[in-house]
Amino acid sequence: MKRFFRILLRLALVLVALIIALLILSLDGVDYRPYLREPYYAETTARLRAHQATNSIARGELAAGFGRALLTPTVSAPQDDPAKGQFRSLPLAGYGNRHGKSATGVHDDLYVKAVALRVGDRLGVMLGADALIIPPEVTEAAMRRIESELKLSREQIYLSATHTHCSLGGWGEGVVAEMFAGGFQPGSRVWFADRIVTAVREAIVDLKPASFGHGQFAAPEFVRNRLVGELGKVDPEFSYVVLKQSGGKLAVLGSYAAHATVLGGDMLEFSADYPGCWQRAMEQATGGSAVFLAGGCGSHSPAPGGTGFAGAERMGQALARLLVEQLPQTPMTNAITFGLLGLELTLPPLNVRVSDELRLRPWLAQRLMPVKKKSYLQAFRLDDSVWVSTPCDFSGELALGIKDFLRVRGSHAVITSFNGDYIGYVIGPRYYHLNGYEPRTMSFFGPNVPEYFDELIRTMALGLASK
Repeated sequence: MKRFFRILLRLALVLVALIIALLILSLDGVDYRPYLREPYYAETTARLRAHQATNSIARGELAAGFGRALLTPTVSAPQDDPAKGQFRSLPLAGYGNRHGKSATGVHDDLYVKAVALRVGDRLGVMLGADALIIPPEVTEAAMRRIESELKLSREQIYLSATHTHCSLGGWGEGVVAEMFAGGFQPGSRVWFADRIVTAVREAIVDLKPASFGHGQFAAPEFVRNRLVGELGKVDPEFSYVVLKQSGGKLAVLGSYAAHATVLGGDMLEFSADYPGCWQRAMEQATGGSAVFLAGGCGSHSPAPGGTGFAGAERMGQALARLLVEQLPQTPMTNAITFGLLGLELTLPPLNVRVSDELRLRPWLAQRLMPVKKKSYLQAFRLDDSVWVSTPCDFSGELALGIKDFLRVRGSHAVITSFNGDYIGYVIGPRYYHLNGYEPRTMSFFGPNVPEYFDELIRTMALGLASK
């Protein structure tokens, strides 16, 4: 009997030793080293300086073109035909509590909409998709065709999404992506990428002499801080651009920071949520095209004053009414300053945490979350405003600081999210130690990314604005 217990004890000690070894191999402390001294910072800033030295802007007469493509997939088709957007089943993207269920139908149609801008030899396209995000694989597939067929570079294509949680899923591969977008279906990427190419092509073909105006107004009643409530700040600004072709055709770009989450996880029909309601109301009021780009929606929830579709309609239509009131007072000009700046940035190692001070070692986190080591930031200068696209749910509170920084220097900043890549949430450093979805689960790259991004964005925006 004693011999049996000795063997049992030895086995227990071996098991404990294995567990300790596994923990040592798998876990590490959270990386708090200052980003200013890290190789990823040196690589990115060197790349930025080199690009800024050769980058130019154009001043002169504006031409604008407008394009759109229907993004709504057909479900319950006899067989999958991704080229036509037909699927036997396709999940919705946005909420994990749907557990990959297929969409049951369509409440309101989804679109990809694009606005092309040309001044002199500078040509760029701003695009908004009624989607949760624009996944990197979709961006890569679309850009291969855009570069080949339309001869446009990545720097010329400004991407964003409305962030509706009721759009097509199936485009993500891996545990994390499939948790939010349902089971992987390669055909979803094919359809999504084709819609982007179609909208861009249509906007380029439509280029005509046009006038330009822009502005912003406060709409604090429709947004709230979902992390800490009144202890935090919100960005209440609705920013817009209005473009009118010489023949009278009009398009409006709008951006607002509230998450498109008026509709909940029980919704199984395709819908663009409140941004779709805003777009339809604007198009009805102006007879033109309306494109919504999600703003700095990190930590920002909607305050629609109602639930379900009634709440989405209430919020979208109210924001449209406020903008329609602004349009007659918006100065228009036929000549603008236009510039583009794209930056490939190197990311720090993954900091996927299991507790406040412990993270998975980057090699292990990389296996669970196969994200790339580089991402993308982008800026378009539109006269005295600079629009900046980010690859994340970018914090509305961080956006406030950037806007103040540029405002005192005579320019207006607009920060948008979901630019064709996705690296999680980038929120204020003061929230990093909180528990919860945004600061713990979705802050993939550690405590220094907010300040790293903030510095890069300010440098890019100021560089464009001051030329």
